[in-house]
Amino acid sequence: MSDRLYFRQLLSGRDFATDDPMARQMVNFVYSIGDRETGEALLVDPAYDVAGILDVLEADGMRCTGVLATHYHPDHVGGSMMGFEVEGVAELLERVDVPVHVHSDESEHVCTVTGLTDASLVTHRSGDVVAAGAVEIELIHTPGHTPGSQCFLVRSRLVAGDTLFLDGCGRMDLPGSDPEQMYESLTTRLARVPNEAVLYPGHRYSEESSATMGITRERNVVYRPTSKDQWLAAFAN
Repeated sequence: MSDRLYFRQLLSGRDFATDDPMARQMVNFVYSIGDRETGEALLVDPAYDVAGILDVLEADGMRCTGVLATHYHPDHVGGSMMGFEVEGVAELLERVDVPVHVHSDESEHVCTVTGLTDASLVTHRSGDVVAAGAVEIELIHTPGHTPGSQCFLVRSRLVAGDTLFLDGCGRMDLPGSDPEQMYESLTTRLARVPNEAVLYPGHRYSEESSATMGITRERNVVYRPTSKDQWLAAFAN
């Protein structure tokens, strides 16, 4: 099965949306996860340049059969951000009729930001599995950055959105964020992800674009505190 896995990491402003200064500034990653044999692929957080992202899929002989949303912020799903209008899932659905998979705690926010209705969304709980062909992707609820943030685990790859970066974690000073929940997500909810799994973050905030969870746990400052109290003292303010 390993040779059936289709997995691509695309960087905004470099691999798509090359003429968009916001895309270059935000350095978002978009991921495509699929089954090479069936040609089905799910797009993770498609934003900025829907046509460009779909062109990459088509060039690889793949087709979009769904969207996985890590969380509702416009740089991940589209919408209004800092006075700019960002393309996202709403524009994608004008081109392809596919489900948008979100955590149940995030659906209202996704609708508000994107203008979509509940009819376009499929809501999930932690532990649900979504498939692209025969490739199964586990959804892990990781609140903290937003109430319904979720990560995706597929074949020893963790696509983490803004929950965890190679250096640091998602912001916890935004509406709906919660430092205590972030601590639990990093230390408990993601604890079972093995050290050999590779972390793929939602932004390129470090020189490298990916790293194993073992290296991340060793080097990332968010894993240095040895207790919840220490963690909150360091990161909650």
